[in-house]
This record gives sequence, C-alpha cells and structure tokens, in this order.
Amino acid sequence: MPVAFDFDAALFEWSGNTAWHFVAVPEPISDEIAARMEGFTRGFGSVRVQVRIGGSEWATSVFPDSKMGVYLLPVKKPVRQAEGLTAGSTARVHLELVEVIP
Repeated sequence: MPVAFDFDAALFEWSGNTAWHFVAVPEPISDEIAARMEGFTRGFGSVRVQVRIGGSEWATSVFPDSKMGVYLLPVKKPVRQAEGLTAGSTARVHLELVEVIP
C-alpha cells in the first residue's frame, strides 16, 4: 500500500548562488519519512518520491536539511510556472514515497 502525505507549505528560494526553490516538508511528516526510511536512504540521505502540486506531477527526491530539521522538496521551474507559484506562495502538496520499507 502506498505511503502518501498531503500538506500545505510555502515555497522559498534557496539563499545560495543558485535559483533552487523548495518547500519544507512539515516536521511530523519529515519525522515519519525518516523513521520509515532509516537505513534505506540514497545519497545525501535523499528519499525518492512522486509528487503532485495542482495539475503537475513528477518524480524527484526529498533531501534532509539539518538546519531546519526537515526534508526539503525541490520544485522545478516548469512546475512553478505551470502552477503560478513564486517564492512565498503556498502550495498544496501530495507526496508519495516511491520505495516503501515494510
């Protein structure tokens, strides 16, 4: 059975020399993902997911951010454009784990 989560989160631009945009996965959901995937993450602690925001759906990974204590979900430019999202916009996110560990 798929493991999926629905949440609202604000889009923010990474404060570095790149134009990456992310949403922070809420702490309780991040904690559940970490517990379910302990010992089974990929490079940099990433977890493969399938995501839907509005009418846009794509495969990506979420990455742990030690400063925020949550997973970060990258939102690529074509999705932001298709869904009319800019930094500060709130997105309704459906996130499903691709590889569920029993």
